[in-house]
Amino acid sequence: MGKLVEVVIDSLRVSLTNSQRVLVLHAKKEDRYLPIWIGPYEAESITITLQEVEVARPLTHDLLKNVFTTLHARLIEVQIHSLENDVFYAKIITEQENETIEIDSRPSDAIALAIRAHIPILVDSDVLDKAGIKPEPEELESADGGDAEKEDRPPAEPGKEKRLSIFEDFINKLDFDENTKRDDDQPDKKP
Repeated sequence: MGKLVEVVIDSLRVSLTNSQRVLVLHAKKEDRYLPIWIGPYEAESITITLQEVEVARPLTHDLLKNVFTTLHARLIEVQIHSLENDVFYAKIITEQENETIEIDSRPSDAIALAIRAHIPILVDSDVLDKAGIKPEPEELESADGGDAEKEDRPPAEPGKEKRLSIFEDFINKLDFDENTKRDDDQPDKKP
């Protein structure tokens, strides 16, 4: 296991051709990104929390957070700790009565819980090395106004164009198979 790197949610993307969701995580202290396929329900749960939408009844991830609270288990962090056969593996780290407890989880569920509990999301550096995306210097130069041609676009908020251009090539190269269906009981996958 490598060093743990803290990440934040950069964006949540939806394919227009087949409605698959890609959650993009960004390393806090470096320009490295980690895209993870997630199911539509987990994507909705994450989006609702990020947009601070009020819901009448607790969603599954709200319920899970409430269970931890009721059992006096303190949520510490979530870790995306491995990638095997294009499947990401995560765990939720909790503490109860001075005992650390690690609970196996899909990354999307762990992240949905982490943003509700305001706890860190960590990714093993080995996972970032295998599946992470690091923008090429030319892409950063182009995003910063280098010599590359730009399309006619309305002006973006400062810094946003740089952040979004990093994924333009990545998203354009994704191979979305029209016949691909997501089984929500499967672990989260690498795009």
